[in-house]
Amino acid sequence: MNPHNSPISPILPGAWLGMVGGGQLGRMFCFAAQSMGYRVAVLDPDETSPAGAVADRHIRAAYDDKNALTELGRLCAAISTEFENVPAASLEFLASCTFVSPAAGCVAIAQDRVAEKRFIAASGVPVAPHVVIESALALAALPDETIAAVLPGILKTARLGYDGKGQVSVRNVADVRNAYASLSGVPCVLEKRMPLKYEVSVLIARGGDGKSAVFPLAQNVHVNGILAKTVVPAPDASAALVAQAQDAALTIAAKLGYVGVLCVEFFVLEDGTLIANEMAPRPHNSGHYTVDACATSQFEQQVRAMTGMPLGDTRQHSPAAMLNLLGDIWFDGDKARAPAWTEVAAMPSARLHLYGKEEARRGRKMGHINFTAATLEEARTAARDCARMLHIPLD
Repeated sequence: MNPHNSPISPILPGAWLGMVGGGQLGRMFCFAAQSMGYRVAVLDPDETSPAGAVADRHIRAAYDDKNALTELGRLCAAISTEFENVPAASLEFLASCTFVSPAAGCVAIAQDRVAEKRFIAASGVPVAPHVVIESALALAALPDETIAAVLPGILKTARLGYDGKGQVSVRNVADVRNAYASLSGVPCVLEKRMPLKYEVSVLIARGGDGKSAVFPLAQNVHVNGILAKTVVPAPDASAALVAQAQDAALTIAAKLGYVGVLCVEFFVLEDGTLIANEMAPRPHNSGHYTVDACATSQFEQQVRAMTGMPLGDTRQHSPAAMLNLLGDIWFDGDKARAPAWTEVAAMPSARLHLYGKEEARRGRKMGHINFTAATLEEARTAARDCARMLHIPLD
């Protein structure tokens, strides 16, 4: 295990950096790292992975392939990951020969909703009322009154759930018992559905020296559990709430001893209470706007943090909105259609980012569009107009 929280000295351009995971976040990391003069090796089993297509080297192997991990570790001066479901054991293995950011222990906490909620609560940040259900026997032993206390709610698998996957809405005790059986009896968290006003996220970067840089608060809209739109700065948040959310995220990162880019998502309740939802130990969809609207993007910050370089300026120079592009917009009912890219390109505020995926499928993240403008209302209006044009539902 590498005993250092950061490289002993900064890793300078020209060195190799590693990325475990070949999705779109890894692709955008490659762009940022390469523009700074680094070379990037991507480990991903998919020969058509978006990041592998643009990396300087693509190691095609499973995430737990020790020969491939050894090759990546020997080549790269530092390694990161682009999704939290990479095996934490693989990151631990890599840390025996090179610097890994974020550390395996941080990723392991984010991979498990039970560990995550316990950690966040222990950091002094409120979470929604919930009940942990470790097994069918544990559920059978729970009194109905204990279950009813967190209803209506959402039953979520403790592991491998994201973008609405592994989640079932439940209204009564019978729903809970039936839903738990439908999820194959894996450990779950039953979380009380709170009176939600809106959702926000805090994106930060933290270096090995403990210095942090925080981006403006983002306000998010989810449809069917998947992020659909982000607006920054958060239009409905007071200065006090912005400070509270940012302080909470910084506290969580410090307690983790985190190095890298971290996103913490929050619920803002009808009464103004701030509740932590979950964290992502990587750049995040809600931070995509930073590429076009901030002095330093979230991906450049990831490079800076993992190489021990000074963190960049998080100043937002343009109000922004972001639309997530799912594969659904490539279809009209059962028929395929070409999205209206010419019309998008004609919008002065729009910046199109497609991920190079060969096949569009419903629910698959294919790209995003950032809108930057002189005012937040102009950016929001452009995003609404574009959503209608591309048939993107926002509610």
